[in-house]
Amino acid sequence: MITVPLSALEVAMVQTGTPAEDTLRDTTEFARRVEELGYLRLWYAEHHHSPAIGAFPPVVLTAHAAALTASIRLGSGGVLAPNHAPIMLAEQFGTLAALHGGRIDLGIGRGPGTFDESTARALRRGAGPTTDDEYRDDVSSTLQLLVDEVGLAPLPEPWLLSSSTAGAALAAELGLPIAFAHHIRPDNTLAGLAHYREHFSPSRWCASPRVLVCVETVCAETDEEAARLVGPMDVIKAGLLKGQGGIPFPTPEEAAAHSFTAEEAQLLAGFRAHQAQGSPETVSKQLTDLVDLTGADELMLVTPVYALADRLRSYELVKQHVMMPTA
Repeated sequence: MITVPLSALEVAMVQTGTPAEDTLRDTTEFARRVEELGYLRLWYAEHHHSPAIGAFPPVVLTAHAAALTASIRLGSGGVLAPNHAPIMLAEQFGTLAALHGGRIDLGIGRGPGTFDESTARALRRGAGPTTDDEYRDDVSSTLQLLVDEVGLAPLPEPWLLSSSTAGAALAAELGLPIAFAHHIRPDNTLAGLAHYREHFSPSRWCASPRVLVCVETVCAETDEEAARLVGPMDVIKAGLLKGQGGIPFPTPEEAAAHSFTAEEAQLLAGFRAHQAQGSPETVSKQLTDLVDLTGADELMLVTPVYALADRLRSYELVKQHVMMPTA
């Protein structure tokens, strides 16, 4: 059993052959169900111009889910600072936190949220990629504006998203809780977290290091069924390895018919070795080992599988077999 809290990340995968409206409907059902299951928080990721992931703003999905739920924490995981004016982020999430009883998190990240350069330029009104100093200023300004300009209470809980030592260094400098993207860059996790803990500076937001680790988790009744469900995301990842960011999310049947090169198969197997995929017994051991390895205070599970029913079943099995019952 896992003794640290478990949370969920919503990536809003768009099923092949279905309209995006169906994905929005699924996000509503997903929010209701993970709250019922007892997950601590649910975050929404920012993505743009992808046939596989819905371009649904985290602030909008957070507001929608907050109106339909009562206790689960909600927020961005993350909203991407270079795409937004700091004053807008402060006003939007400050308002949500005031409206919804302090249940709102503001997870801030750096990436563009797209693999398309023209989309990235449009989001940034023609500007190029943000520099380290610009990103630091954006995050700092957002935090300061929450305190000085918004004037609402309670404030949202800020988190810094990171997949590198550089991001971990900024979280440590600003005294923010860190959400590490182990599901994206598992090779960076241990070095990033070690740097964060060593250099952490207490702040009004966080008195001591606080670590959330996000891990790709697919749980099914058997290891074989979990492997079948993982197939579509493997196809997406193989496309990314080739620089193809605009691949639709295939069905498990389409993924089963896909041919991977030997190099792709090796890289994908190496990635899967760092995640949690399999039967309840397999996933329980993998998540327990990850907590022991990273010293995480919380795990956030992302489950990018094709059908909502299979995704919810994964979270249900983790609840039944992995999550420590609450008192």
